[in-house]
Amino acid sequence: MKLVTYSDQGKEKLAFLINNELYHTSTANSELPATLMEMLQDWEHFSAIARKTEEDIKTGKLSIEPSIPYQEENVLAPLPRPISCRDGYAFRQHVAAARRNRKVDMIPEFDQYPIFYFTNHLAIQGPGAIHCMPDHFNKLDFELEVAIVTAKKGRNFTAAQADDYIAGFMIMNDMSARTLQMEEMLLNLGPAKGKDFSTVIGPILVTPDELEAYKISAKPNHTGNNYNLKMTCKVNGIQVSEGNVGDMDWTFAEILERCAYGVDIHPGEVIGSGTVGTGCFLELNGTGLLNNPSFIPQWLQPGDVVEMEIEGLGKLTNTIEADDTDWSILKLKKK
Repeated sequence: MKLVTYSDQGKEKLAFLINNELYHTSTANSELPATLMEMLQDWEHFSAIARKTEEDIKTGKLSIEPSIPYQEENVLAPLPRPISCRDGYAFRQHVAAARRNRKVDMIPEFDQYPIFYFTNHLAIQGPGAIHCMPDHFNKLDFELEVAIVTAKKGRNFTAAQADDYIAGFMIMNDMSARTLQMEEMLLNLGPAKGKDFSTVIGPILVTPDELEAYKISAKPNHTGNNYNLKMTCKVNGIQVSEGNVGDMDWTFAEILERCAYGVDIHPGEVIGSGTVGTGCFLELNGTGLLNNPSFIPQWLQPGDVVEMEIEGLGKLTNTIEADDTDWSILKLKKK
């Protein structure tokens, strides 16, 4: 299934995306909930009903009018209020390139266990404007990622079991204010203020069955599903990044295994993959300067349009907007 959350006169609604039209779930079938969070509370039960309903719409067995045509201006994040948001560190290429650019050795612990951090689940958004403060524009960056939404409660399960806990996949843009991020991480804590203003997900939640044709083996000595899905990012129409979900070294199953160790995983948690190789200006600028000292770094500016696309998962478009203020926390730093 392809599921979209959209705004209808200010009210959040869940819809099937079929042939570029949105069909409100609970209108199509009164047994279905009106929102994704409600559906996730009993995903096994409701997803079976939803799949049958979607198939009936596609085959014409169920004849209903679409709610609205699909267009990003009406679309919210698939899960506008997740109960948590973690971000992983799954792509070795990105980690190795970033460390090479800083002239430090690849950290061996990367290959020993998957890691993640918690980010601000209350700053989740979908397509549209990303509002930024003046300090955010001090090296403002995108991060091209893929993310999952959890489907059920669990604890202490293994990677071999973990794919059953995934409701679906979506694009993720882990927005980053690099100057704020780097200054706080000097204290070996974070990231926090460098990340907490916006994490973008969407525009579609795609269930795993939709991606069966793209499934590939995990990397050697790894466990879990992986997918051959091309990833790109354009800024103002110019492609700046390209990668593949299949380049993930740590699978979502392995990340979930670590997340669930001694902790309950609940329906409606978002977990990102971490940045794909070449998937942010921090890495691209570092590589450019390493190869050419005259290289001019690029960062996101007010008015920039960021378009992320992942094969099978759609396209996520955002515009960078500057808040009308000169308020700065960087200027509060004590001497």
